[in-house]
Amino acid sequence: MLTKKQHQLLLFIRDRVARDGVAPSFDEMKEALELQSKSGIHRLIMALEERGFLRRLPHRARALEVIKVPDNMGTTMGSSAAAADKAPERSGFTPNVITGNFSGAMPGASAKTSAPQENVDLPLYGKIAAGTPIEALRNPTEHIGVPGALLGTGEHYALTIDGDSMVDAGIMDGDTVIIKRCDTADNGSIVVALVDNEEATLKRLRRKGETIALEPANKAYETRIFGPDRVRVQGRLVGLLRRY
Repeated sequence: MLTKKQHQLLLFIRDRVARDGVAPSFDEMKEALELQSKSGIHRLIMALEERGFLRRLPHRARALEVIKVPDNMGTTMGSSAAAADKAPERSGFTPNVITGNFSGAMPGASAKTSAPQENVDLPLYGKIAAGTPIEALRNPTEHIGVPGALLGTGEHYALTIDGDSMVDAGIMDGDTVIIKRCDTADNGSIVVALVDNEEATLKRLRRKGETIALEPANKAYETRIFGPDRVRVQGRLVGLLRRY
């Protein structure tokens, strides 16, 4: 049987991995569970590992895998759901929705999937710079087979990461990211953003007032700030593939 905090943390990690494709940071977990130090998070994770609910993947940043959840867990833990929405509010940002106009920006950029399949062919759009924005990609160069379990309903496409600005989010140079095609995204989501209709980049989306921030996950890079009419969302990160 799990304690209340273990319950909350497991739900929080599960929901964030489902939403962003990567686990939350220890700081985000600490804030979500209202703990005073990260040592408390370490103890909770170790307890979840020992009980077989969670597994840490070696040699990867922020790589946590939820193996199972208690039978009665479901979605009844409202406090954990609220915690998942709370984490992106750090640095003064409040949850919001940014709208874009994806139509026509990346024609044919996705393959429709109405239900999970054993294998789905998605268009692979070459490299997107996770460190420096590049010219928007418009024509797929090849296709890649993706496990249907990574996909939900909607349309998806794949991109290869070129750069290291998202390493603290567990996204490495050479990784293939799976993107769900959309033109809206919640504040705090990792998105493909089109800047000034000519350069695309993978960053965490932040919005405050009338400004939009594209935030890297690497302290070596600066957050870029734009007006609302300069950024369009072209998709949201839902999965990641890595070859060793």
